[in-house]
Parts: sequence; structure tokens; C-alpha cells
Amino acid sequence: MTDIQVMLITGTRKGIGRFLADYYVSKGYIVIGCSRGSVEYQHDNYHHFCLDVCDEKKVKQMFAEIRKTTGRLDVLINNAGIASMNHALLTPLKTVSNILNTNVLGTFLFCREAAKLMQKNKFGRIVNFATVATPLKLEGEAIYAASKAAILSLTEILSKELANLGITVNSVGPTPVKTDLIRSVPREKIDRLLSMQSIQRFGTFEDIANVINFFIKKESDFITGQNIYLGGV
Repeated sequence: MTDIQVMLITGTRKGIGRFLADYYVSKGYIVIGCSRGSVEYQHDNYHHFCLDVCDEKKVKQMFAEIRKTTGRLDVLINNAGIASMNHALLTPLKTVSNILNTNVLGTFLFCREAAKLMQKNKFGRIVNFATVATPLKLEGEAIYAASKAAILSLTEILSKELANLGITVNSVGPTPVKTDLIRSVPREKIDRLLSMQSIQRFGTFEDIANVINFFIKKESDFITGQNIYLGGV
């Protein structure tokens, strides 16, 4: 694998996704990103698609374009995700559908299409996003935590199904990071959550990138079906 590697990151308009796009371009990757809206930044080795991650037709069109222009895909980072922090009795069914569509269906769709392209070179690294909300069983986050519990099972089973294609599948479970996702959460709730961690601080973009770096390195070809939670939960 001596050529420049191609990485696809979902949800790159802002927050963690934008950081990862900047970070991996700086590390020499060709980075392809996507989000429902356009981005406000440009890099020579960054290419952006506007789409919803659960729109199968547009996602397939994007992968066809990737196949045509690069002929390969080495790394997929399934960062795109949405959350809702309401009591279950106050959660509309539309919200439930949106969360499951983005977090579960979108992640599955990208894993499926990425694996089809990765198998060409018998090499691939897929990193999905879980959350500490699942093991901590956070009240007010029933559907979000459940959607990410589905990602854990998806990661474990895909790791078995894709192993003989040279593709590893792992996940990272961040603790709260200062992004738009938690901006509306009351400070006392955030403080209570941080107190449940062994290391009682916010996570950083760099903390997340550190785990991803471990999962995607060439020498990690014997690491698959694993999840790493940050912060100690």
C-alpha cells in the first residue's frame, strides 16, 4: 500500500468531522467528505459531496464517482450522527426515525458500499462511532443510545463478514466533546455525566483521532470487531 491512501469521512461540515477532514488531509490522505450541506473550507486533497447519508441512490452515485476518480478506498470513518436528548414520553416518532435513519441506516449503507470498493485491493479500515451514552444508560437519550448500541452489534458482525476481504471494522465511543451536539444540554447534566468517567473531563478531537489512528494503521490488521470508549466508563 505505497500509493496515497483515500479516506471517506461522513458528516464533515462541522465539529468532529471537519476536524478529521483537516487532520487527515494534513497527514497526506486524499479525503472525501460528505454532509447534507456544503462546507466553508477548501483543501487541494479534499473533495465534498452534498447528500443525506441514508439516501441510497445518492450514496451509490457518490461511490460510483469515487470508483471512477480514485479506483480505491482505503479508510471509511462513519462520523455522521444526530442525537435527541428528551425523555422518551416527549420524543416524537419523527425524531426517532431521523436518529435511526442517520445513525444506523446511514452507517450500514456506507459500510456496505465501502466494503464493495475496498475488497478490490483486499485492504480496508472501517471506523464507526459509538457513544458512552450506551454503557452509561443515560436517561433522556434512549433512542440515541439505542441507535449506537446497534452500531456496536453492526461493527462486531461486519468484522466477521468482512475479515476475509482484508477489511477491519472497529468503533470508537467518545465521551462528551464540545460540539453543537451537546450545546443545548444543561451544564448540570454534562457535569453529572463527566463525573461518571474515570477521567473527568471533556473529550477532545485529538483524543478521538488518536483512537482512529490506531485502528487504521497498517499494523492493526489483527484488530477488528473492537470498540474503545474514551474517558473510562
